[in-house]
Amino acid sequence: MQVKVRYAPSPTGFQHIGGVRTALFNYLYARSQGGKFVLRIEDTDRTRYDAEYERNLYDTLEWLGIEWDEGGSKGGECAPYVQSERFDLYREYAQKLVEKGFAYYCFCDAERLERIRKIQTMNKMPPGYDRECRRLSKEEQEDKLKQGMPYVIRLKVPLEGVTKFRDMIVGEVEWKNADVSPDPILLKSDGFPTYHLANIVDDHLMGITHVMRAQEWLPSTPMHVIMYNAFGWEPPTFCHLPMVMGQDGQKLSKRHGATSCNEFRNSGYLKEAIINYVAMLGCSYEDGRDIYSLKELERLFDVKHLNKASSVFDYKKLDWFNGQYMREKSDEELFTLTWPFIANTLFGGEPKRKSENATKDGTAVVLSPVFLDETNIEPTPEQRKILMQVMPLIKERLHHLNEASDMVRFLFEDIPTLKPEDLIPKKLDATMTKTVLEKARDLLDIAIEKSEDDAFALFKEESEKLKVKVGDFMMPLRIAITGSKISPPLIGSIKILGLSEAIKRIEKAISVF
Repeated sequence: MQVKVRYAPSPTGFQHIGGVRTALFNYLYARSQGGKFVLRIEDTDRTRYDAEYERNLYDTLEWLGIEWDEGGSKGGECAPYVQSERFDLYREYAQKLVEKGFAYYCFCDAERLERIRKIQTMNKMPPGYDRECRRLSKEEQEDKLKQGMPYVIRLKVPLEGVTKFRDMIVGEVEWKNADVSPDPILLKSDGFPTYHLANIVDDHLMGITHVMRAQEWLPSTPMHVIMYNAFGWEPPTFCHLPMVMGQDGQKLSKRHGATSCNEFRNSGYLKEAIINYVAMLGCSYEDGRDIYSLKELERLFDVKHLNKASSVFDYKKLDWFNGQYMREKSDEELFTLTWPFIANTLFGGEPKRKSENATKDGTAVVLSPVFLDETNIEPTPEQRKILMQVMPLIKERLHHLNEASDMVRFLFEDIPTLKPEDLIPKKLDATMTKTVLEKARDLLDIAIEKSEDDAFALFKEESEKLKVKVGDFMMPLRIAITGSKISPPLIGSIKILGLSEAIKRIEKAISVF
């Protein structure tokens, strides 16, 4: 049997990091088993659906390098892979359950259902449908249908007994049928299927062998198994992935920081870092290693190494991975990655915007949000030359790609007019700060001929003569030349900027005192 898994998100928001992990684990399992990975769109929630979110799904997976085998633009033998294009199938299968006696027509209107809900709340009763229409005779049902009364189709959940299934992580699960949601709706009055019906029908017809999804779906699984049994189908193997939590132990959300893949991408995270870190959320691979390429993960992934416990999303750890991958890049690669951020910030570039038929009605729309790691301009030869020189200097200091523009700004723009307070360290006064800048200026032609370490030693020696800490000596010099307390290594920066320009900037800083 060939393994076949699916990622089936609902396009009601931008791709969340938790969804990315679900997609990644499905992808890795398929690749590790020589199987297929299907991408399916579950768009039955039409009130929250947006074509922008659907496009974002494809953009995200394509950017991360998670390649699907069926679905989307690739199509496949089980097409269509979008639920809104399969409604006739769902109606057909819902009707089959009615005919087999495993589902029934429910004619209860919204007013009655609301009344039941209020009674249950007042009496602290378990919520759920009271099965009123389950008790209707066949004749009563037919009579109401003839009258044209609106109806939904509900699943007949067994009133007694238990439902059992095996989960690859949790193990054997046994659920009392009395605790299953009482007779959930399968087909709504407008003919739209609910998630549960569409999900089961699609998984079966598409030959899905393993369902890997978030642990929050575990309570719904008994209902799904009941539906499989009602249809006479063999259920797939289930694997409910542990949750991704914030540092406070709550489900990861906006209050913890960035959560959508767009936010991470636009903040300058590398896709390799995201893939590597997310793959390790709740899963282990080889001892003593942290860094894995996607190809290595495809080979090493094993369900046996998935943890039962929830995993905590650690932003600092992700930053560490990002730094590791940036330092592995060649200067040319780092230039290519940072150029869009630099171009859009310093040189008037703009992120590319994609326009296409995303609404499925022939209307071309501009999709957002734009991706800040894309730009519509190319570097001039001079810009490229300067930036290639500075790449080795900023590589060790970058945490995110979007920091590059501020680090190199001083090479392309004049330093704004400084005030004395911008230059004076906390432990120095104006007179000594001016003296420091004068001494540094006089040493600069010697320092620029030395290595970074030797130049630092030269400045340190001069600072000791002035009885000033070397940090307080370097700070005003750095600000005078780069306009910032944080910059690439100073001597390397001066070599790129040019000695005469560096001295000119120092003298301009001296003049404010």
